[in-house]
Amino acid sequence: MAVDLGTSFIKTGVYDVRGNCLAEASEPVKDYRPEPGVFIQKGTDLFGSVLACVKDVTGRLGEGASSVEAMVFSGQMSGFMGVDANWEDITTWSCSLDTRYMPYADRQMKELKDDFLVTGGTNFPAMAPKYEWYKTEFPAEAKKIAKYLMISGYVIGKLGNLDIEDAVIDRSYISWTGLADAGKGVWSDKICGALGLDKKYLPRIVDCNYVCGTLAPGYAEALGLRPGIPLVAGAGDKVAGCLGAGNVESGRVVFEASSYGEVSCCVKDYRPDLAERRLDVLCSAVPGEFYVTHFAAGSGITLDWFVDNFYRQSGEDKKAAFARIEKAVQGMPAGSRGLMAIGLLGGSSMPIDGALRGLWMGHDWSHKPEHFYHALLESFTYDFALALESADRLYPELDFSEVRVIGGGANSPVWIQMNADTTGKRYTTLKLNDVSMWGAVILAGNAAGVFPDLKKTAESFIRTGKTYEPGEEQGKIHRKHMEYYKAALEEMRGFFLKLQRL
Repeated sequence: MAVDLGTSFIKTGVYDVRGNCLAEASEPVKDYRPEPGVFIQKGTDLFGSVLACVKDVTGRLGEGASSVEAMVFSGQMSGFMGVDANWEDITTWSCSLDTRYMPYADRQMKELKDDFLVTGGTNFPAMAPKYEWYKTEFPAEAKKIAKYLMISGYVIGKLGNLDIEDAVIDRSYISWTGLADAGKGVWSDKICGALGLDKKYLPRIVDCNYVCGTLAPGYAEALGLRPGIPLVAGAGDKVAGCLGAGNVESGRVVFEASSYGEVSCCVKDYRPDLAERRLDVLCSAVPGEFYVTHFAAGSGITLDWFVDNFYRQSGEDKKAAFARIEKAVQGMPAGSRGLMAIGLLGGSSMPIDGALRGLWMGHDWSHKPEHFYHALLESFTYDFALALESADRLYPELDFSEVRVIGGGANSPVWIQMNADTTGKRYTTLKLNDVSMWGAVILAGNAAGVFPDLKKTAESFIRTGKTYEPGEEQGKIHRKHMEYYKAALEEMRGFFLKLQRL
């Protein structure tokens, strides 16, 4: 049983050893947005959604629920939560959408920018500035905190009735905390010392296949499961997705075309991208391996926003609207007829730049909504292509010539072909429905002794779909536009800042 702890929904799925999903369900997660920049989710609400979702799945399984051999967890990879010694939520779960911490992030980046990247492996630390923000602005509440956790660690601790000193975080999450030595897989003395954070408040770092505890009898009865089921740490959704997509050998690349689009390249060692700062590193679910990675915050959300607000007709199903705009942009040449976009509506994460926002330029009376959408697709394509250029530069001995595609965007032939043309790489879609959940299931099976080899298991279930070969002529045009896109990010920053100050 895999439990995926998403921002908007909790998802649960039960799989057999042949990779078939036997039952699945989802449950919405309540959030509170009392004012701009505030986005909080209460631990009790999150945990309640987990219980409801799991109970829904066990109800669908009926007697088959007695055959569940392990529970494993995946989900959000960037955030912060402080709990007391009894696992009571003190801070609420504060993900990256809760931006109250940004002044502290800006200050820390000025002082520890290179340490975060070289040691911590990230351009975008979350837990480090959120820790300082909460300690400074809520001092009385901060004194009650016994451990700072990720959401998966909180859920595991509650389900297993663990002692607070047994709280864990798996390796896949540590980079984006900003508090770790990602290459060594330990908390960083230097960074924690600079922030005045005693490491006793941090959970123990464990492997992704680590059995953290067992399902407590009370929760087992309430959920319709056997007590004593192993609770396996699992991995963050991006890393679990890489495992599920078979991204387990050096030189492999996965492009996840999703709400937070991301490219992840499998490597044996971490080399910080000090020149461009376009790449972070994540610890793989396979010990000793890493992913150099780049994400565009809210890329898929931006495309959804555009279709919803500027293209979808009254009463039209959103899926139908996407199919219609996909048809409208087919055959459109590179450059969107002189229209260029910046699609980073929430700023840039890598390199970090909170000033950037959305922009279209070069449009005239001849441009239609599909041209604006096509320009958005190009903007995200260029963002990911620049990151892959950094990977090629840092790892010249590796062959990153083929990219596996997962996520909802894999259903857009226009976008995938655009990526292939721009990067000069071959893009291949995968026939997998939920690679993150399946990757987590592989980890659970490994912990239970069913899948003894993570790599072989991941590879054995891969089924490829359509392959997109790069087009040379369109690629030349796209790469020229990519140069303009990169320059626009740098040159427009001052104008965005002036607008925000005004």
